[in-house]
Amino acid sequence: MKLRFVVAAAVTAALGMGTAFAAGEPQVVRQEMMEKVGDAMGAIGAIVKGKKPFDAAVVKSSLTTMKEVAATFPEHFPAGSETGFKSEASPKIWENMDDFKAKAANLVKVADAQLAALPTDQASTGATMKTLGEACSSCHETYRLKK
Repeated sequence: MKLRFVVAAAVTAALGMGTAFAAGEPQVVRQEMMEKVGDAMGAIGAIVKGKKPFDAAVVKSSLTTMKEVAATFPEHFPAGSETGFKSEASPKIWENMDDFKAKAANLVKVADAQLAALPTDQASTGATMKTLGEACSSCHETYRLKK
C-alpha cells in the first residue's frame, strides 16, 4: 500500500514538474502572450460587431494589454527556441530579428496612439481595430507560420 502511494506521489510530482518546465519555455510564454493579445482584440471586436456595448474601460484595458505584450514580446525569441511546443514562429524571425523587433515596436506605437485618442463609441472603436489589425497583420504575414 505504501509503495503505491510513493509511486503515485512520484508520478504526480513528475507530471507537475513537466508542466512547470513547459510553462517557462519561450515558446509557451509567446503563445500565452499571443492569447492575451487575441483576447484583447476579441474584446474590441465584440464592441465593433455590436455583440457588446461600447465600454471605454474595456477598450482602454485591451489597448494597454496589446501595448504591454508587444513591448516585451521580442525578448521571448532566444536562439534555440525556433521550434517546439507547437510554435508558429517562422524561422524568418531569427533571420531578421531587427525587422521583427521593429514590427513589435510599431504595435506599441499604434496601441499608444490609440490610447492617447481613446475611442469614444462603436464607430471609432472600429477605426482603432482596423489600425491595430494592420499592425498585427504586418507581423503575422511575415513571421507567423500558417498551420
